[in-house]
Amino acid sequence: MLPEIKRDARTRMNKSLENLRHELAKIRTGRAHPSLLEHVHVDYYGSEVPIGQAASVAVEDARTLSVTPWDKAMVQVIEKAILTSDLGLNPSTAGQVIRIPLPPLTEERRRELGKVVHHEGENAKIAIRNIRRDANHHIKELLKDKEISEDEERKSEKEIQDVTNLAVSKVDEIVAEKEKELLEI
Repeated sequence: MLPEIKRDARTRMNKSLENLRHELAKIRTGRAHPSLLEHVHVDYYGSEVPIGQAASVAVEDARTLSVTPWDKAMVQVIEKAILTSDLGLNPSTAGQVIRIPLPPLTEERRRELGKVVHHEGENAKIAIRNIRRDANHHIKELLKDKEISEDEERKSEKEIQDVTNLAVSKVDEIVAEKEKELLEI
């Protein structure tokens, strides 16, 4: 029972780290990256789909994305979806290809994005601590039901704490890396 609790906690903490990486990938740095458009949805013949399912998104150069719709009729729809998104991008259409130049980030915007990165990091830490709390709660229940000894309880709680400390330090590394990326010009 104890190994299952520890394995479950470790797995859930790793998922929290992956989720943090995914969320931070959406935050725009100075460089063009196809993941910037992941959360933009378009009306594709009556159903809302991510832009990646209606078009090919590619990096043209360091500050330009190109979007090539699968269907010629979708060019205007995709362009409108990008314009109305919260990204503040101004796409320009050249035939069937939509080019999206990314404006350089101002110092003020970089600081705002830094705060967002910190907030996401804190959310990840909170999730990790909640996982630790759940695991410790299960361990205490096992002790209460007399399925494990007090020594096993202390040892298991220490192991859970070690895993938690490792996960929190990884969160700090990921956040620091993203901040460094944001401050690059």
